[in-house]
Amino acid sequence: MMPLMRDHSYFTYIMASRSHTLYIGVTSDLHKRVFQHKWKEHEGFTAKYNCDRLVWFEGHQEITRSIAREKELKGWKRAKKIALIEATNPVWMDLSHDWYDCEPADYRRALDRMDQ
Repeated sequence: MMPLMRDHSYFTYIMASRSHTLYIGVTSDLHKRVFQHKWKEHEGFTAKYNCDRLVWFEGHQEITRSIAREKELKGWKRAKKIALIEATNPVWMDLSHDWYDCEPADYRRALDRMDQ
């Protein structure tokens, strides 16, 4: 389920890879930003390390609060970040799994089948 955008204008979020490499970011459009991570629309850390699963997020009404929270989380030790994720998402489920009509992995598998 998509987060309620009307209640929050900014989001602090954590993306993860299958091997639990973590990326922490801030955005004003969580739906769009997660899509960009999933489809690797920008070169950088999340594309390089395949951080394509939204595992945690929280909304804020002010950008300054989202940025402060991002900085706070980035200063935490890994174990504390993992505890934060697992407090609400113990199995590291992709919280955006039903936001889009097609996931990149599904699309790539379909293309591979067409090439055979």
